[in-house]
Amino acid sequence: MTELTTAVSKSNSNNLLRRDVRFLGNILGEVLVHQGGNELLEIVEKIRETSKSLRSLFLPELHNEFKELINSLDPENRHQVIRAFAIYFQLVNIAEQNHRIRRKRDYERSAGETVQPGSIESAIQELRERDFSHEDVHEIMNGLSLELVMTAHPTEAMRRAILDIHKRISDDVMGLDNPTLTFREREQLREKLLNEVITLWQTDELRDRKPTVLDEVRNGMYYFHETIFQVLPDVYQELERCLSKYYPGQNWHVPTYLRFGSWIGGDRDGNPSVTAAVTLQTLRLQRKLAIREYQRIMRELMQYLSFSTSIVKVTPELLESIELDRGIIQLDKTKSWHNDNEPYRIKLTYMIAKTQNVMDDEKKGSLERYSSPEQFIDDLNVIDRSLRHHYADYVADTYIKKLIRQVELFGFHTATLDVRQHSQEHENAMTEILAKMNVTQDYAKLQENEKIELLEKLLNDPRPLTSPYQTYSESTEECLAVYRTIYTAQEEYGKQCITSYLISMAEAASDILEVMVFSKEVGLFRKDNDGTVVCTLQAVPLFETIDDLHDAPQIMRTLLNLPIYRDAVRAMNDLQEIMLGYSDSNKDGGVVTANYELRVALKEITATADEFGIKLKFFHGRGGALGRGGMPLNRSILAQPASTIGGGIKITEQGEVISSRYSMQGIAYRSLEQATSALITAAINARSPQADLYDPKWEEIVARISEVSLNKYQDLIFRDPDFLNYFKESTPLPEVGELNIGSRPSKRKNSDRFEDLRAIPWVFAWTQSRYLLPAWYAAGTGLQSFYDGKEENLKIMQHMYEEFSFFTTLIDTLQMAIAKADLIIAKEYAGMGKNEEARHRIFGQIEAEFKLTSELILKITGQQDILDNVPVIQESIRLRNPYVDPLSYLQVQLLSELRALREAEGDDAELLREVLLTINGIAAGLRNTG
Repeated sequence: MTELTTAVSKSNSNNLLRRDVRFLGNILGEVLVHQGGNELLEIVEKIRETSKSLRSLFLPELHNEFKELINSLDPENRHQVIRAFAIYFQLVNIAEQNHRIRRKRDYERSAGETVQPGSIESAIQELRERDFSHEDVHEIMNGLSLELVMTAHPTEAMRRAILDIHKRISDDVMGLDNPTLTFREREQLREKLLNEVITLWQTDELRDRKPTVLDEVRNGMYYFHETIFQVLPDVYQELERCLSKYYPGQNWHVPTYLRFGSWIGGDRDGNPSVTAAVTLQTLRLQRKLAIREYQRIMRELMQYLSFSTSIVKVTPELLESIELDRGIIQLDKTKSWHNDNEPYRIKLTYMIAKTQNVMDDEKKGSLERYSSPEQFIDDLNVIDRSLRHHYADYVADTYIKKLIRQVELFGFHTATLDVRQHSQEHENAMTEILAKMNVTQDYAKLQENEKIELLEKLLNDPRPLTSPYQTYSESTEECLAVYRTIYTAQEEYGKQCITSYLISMAEAASDILEVMVFSKEVGLFRKDNDGTVVCTLQAVPLFETIDDLHDAPQIMRTLLNLPIYRDAVRAMNDLQEIMLGYSDSNKDGGVVTANYELRVALKEITATADEFGIKLKFFHGRGGALGRGGMPLNRSILAQPASTIGGGIKITEQGEVISSRYSMQGIAYRSLEQATSALITAAINARSPQADLYDPKWEEIVARISEVSLNKYQDLIFRDPDFLNYFKESTPLPEVGELNIGSRPSKRKNSDRFEDLRAIPWVFAWTQSRYLLPAWYAAGTGLQSFYDGKEENLKIMQHMYEEFSFFTTLIDTLQMAIAKADLIIAKEYAGMGKNEEARHRIFGQIEAEFKLTSELILKITGQQDILDNVPVIQESIRLRNPYVDPLSYLQVQLLSELRALREAEGDDAELLREVLLTINGIAAGLRNTG
C-alpha cells in the first residue's frame, strides 16, 4: 500500500492529509512485508490495483478476473489480506480525524479577526448584528438546553485496546506537523509509528467474548476521562468570552445548557443483563470517575497555588474554613501539607480528603465528606474569592473557575443515567400485582379507558399497592427493584443522577401511568394530604412506529387532561420529556415516511402541549447510520422545526459516532462548539418565524409523496412473503449477532419475526451488504408519484429543494445514501439467496427503485452526479470504495463457505473469525454504519 491517497485538492492543507495517508500507507506496507513477506504485499497491491481499475471502468471480464483473484486466495493469505484492508481504514480514519483538527487550526491561524462559520462567536455576532439586547440574550441563554445521551448500541466494533493504540498513533502523526523537528527526531517519530502499527497488527481486533454491561459502562466512561471532562467546560468558557466581547459590562455566567447523559447501565429494554444491581453499580462507577477527576485536578492545582502568607494576604474566610476542616478531619501525616504559610495547599489537602470520603458509605452524614456537589463548590468559591483578594485573578479564572464549572456539569454522578424498559414488562408486572391484591383479576384485558380510570385512582390513593409479605414472580420483583434502586440512587447521588424513565413502545396513555404508579410505590411520586404533588422521576413515552407517531398527540392530550398527571408535570417545572424513535419508525415505514411523520408528530405534539401551557423536551433517538437519522450534531439540531425546541433537546450519541466524535479533544470541542452555535441559531429562528416560511402546499405535496412511499416500502418489507428470507440470506444478519460488540441481544424476543428484530442490526446488515436499503428505498416511487413526468411539477420540487429546509435535508440525505450504496456489489450478496425466483424478483425491484431514486435526485437538484453539492464527501467516498470493495467480495465468499458448512452440520471457528474481521473492516471503511 504505497500509493494510497484520500484527497485531490491542491490546497496545502489537503496536501498534508495526502502526506499523512501516504506516510501511514507506506508504514503499513512495511508492516505487511515484516509480518507476511513481499508475497503478502504483492497480493494486497494486486487486489487494490484491480479494484481501482474496476471502479474506474467496469468491464465484465475485469469483474470476473477480480472475483477469481479474491476466490483464489488460500486461507492464510486471505486472513492477512482482510486484516491489511481493515487496518488501512483504521489508519485513514485517524489521518482524517487529525486533519479536521488541523483544518480548524489553519483557519484560525490564517483568518485573523475573521469569524469562522459555525463557531460560537459567529452565533453571538449574529445576535449583536440583529440588535438583540442583552436582556434578550440573557433570556436566550436561560432557554438553551441540549443533553447528549451516550448509548451502548452494538455498532461500535472496536475494542478499548485498539482505541488506545489509535490514540497513540494519532498523537504521533500530529507530531509530524511540528516544524522544529530535527531530522533525527523525525526519524525517531517514524520508528515509533512503525512500532505502533506493528502493535496494531499484532493486537486482536475481535473480542473473545461479548462485553458485559459494566464493560460497556467503562467503555463509555473512557470518553469522559479522555475528552469530555476537559473539553465541555472549555465550550462554556468560549461562550462566555464571546458574550463578554459582544455584550460588555454584563456578568456572564451561562447556566448549564449543555450536558451529557447515558443509557449504559440503565437501558434494560430487551437486555436481561441490565438489572437493578447493575444500575446501582453503574452509578458507583460514574461517581468514582467524577471524584477521581476532581482529585487529579486538585493535585495539579497544588502546583499553581503556592501563594505564601509571608508575601500575600489571604481572606479570613479561607483561614476560618481551614480551621474548621482541621477540627473535623484527621489527615494522615503523609497527606498533610506541612508548610503553614501556604494555606491554599493546606485547604486543598482537606478538600481531597472530603471528596475521597464521598465514596465511603460508612461516612454518610459525616462532616468529613461533602454531602453534595454544592458543598464542594462552596469551598472552591472560598478559594476563588481569596485569590481575587490578593489580585491573583488570572489563576482564579484559569483554574478555579474551570473546576467550578466541571463540578456544576458533572456533579458526583458524571452523567445523568436514563432508565428504559419495554411497556409490556410494566403491564405484565401490573397485572400480577393487581391480581394478588384482588384489585382486578386480569388488568391486561381491561379496555384502555378502564385502565386509565383504575390507574388514576391508584395514583390518587395514598395507600401502597404492594406488600412486603407478598411474593411475586422474578420479573415482577425485578421491575419493582428498579424503582427502589432509583429512589436509593437519588438519595445517595442527588436527584439529578436519574430523572427520566423511558418507556419503549408506548402505545397508550396507560403505558405512561403504569410507570407513575410504580414510582408512587417507592416514594418517587406522591400526593400529600394538602393536594401537593411531589415527583422526582418523569415517565417518558418513546413513540417509535408510524402508528405510535400518529397516536402520540392524542395520548398526550389524554394524559394532560388528568389532573393528577398535570400536577406531576407541574412538579417537574412544567416540562414534559418525549422521545421519538428514528430507527423503528424508519424500519416500520421507510425513510421518507419516517422523516415526514416525525415532522408532523413534532408539530402536533407541540401544539397539544401549548394547549395545556407546558414545555416539551424532545428526545431524538438518532443513530449514526443514514437509515437511523444519522447526521452531524449541528445539522440534527437545525433539522428540527424551530418552534419545537423551546423546552430543550436530547439526542442519542451511539455506535461509532461516539468514538469518531469524542476520542480526540479537538474534534470533540469543534462538535460541541457547532452544536452550541446551532442551538443559538435555532433560538434566533424561533424568535423570527419568517426565517422558515414556505408555501403550505409543499406540506401537502410531501404528505402525498410520503403516502405513496409508505405503500411501496411496505409492499416489499411486510407484504412480500419471501422478503424476510431474502434479507437474512443476502446480508450478514445472522453473523452480525456473533460479533461480540454489545451485551444486548439483536432481537427483543427469541423470535424470528420481523417485528421482533431490532432496528440496529436491520440497518447494520443492509449497510454491510452495500444496499443501504433503509436509507433510500421507496423514495423514488414517492417522488415519481408527484413528478409524473410533468415539467411544472419538477419545477415545484426544484423550488422546494431550494427553499423548503425539510425537503432539502431529505433529498441531501438520500443523496448520501445513494452515493454510499453499490448495487453491483449488493448483487453479489443477493446471489447467496436460495430461492432463485424470489432472489431475481426482489433484487430487480430494489435495483429499479435505486435507479429511479438516483435519476429523480439529479433532476430535482440539477446536478450532473450524486453529491456534486458536497464534493469533499463525494471524493472521499470515491476514494474509499476501491478499498472497501475487496472486503465486500471476501465477505460474500466467506459467508457462502460458512453457511454451506453449517448446513452440513459442521462449523469452522477460523472461517467465522474471518467473516467477523470483514464486518469490522467494512464498518471502518463506510464509517456511519450505526
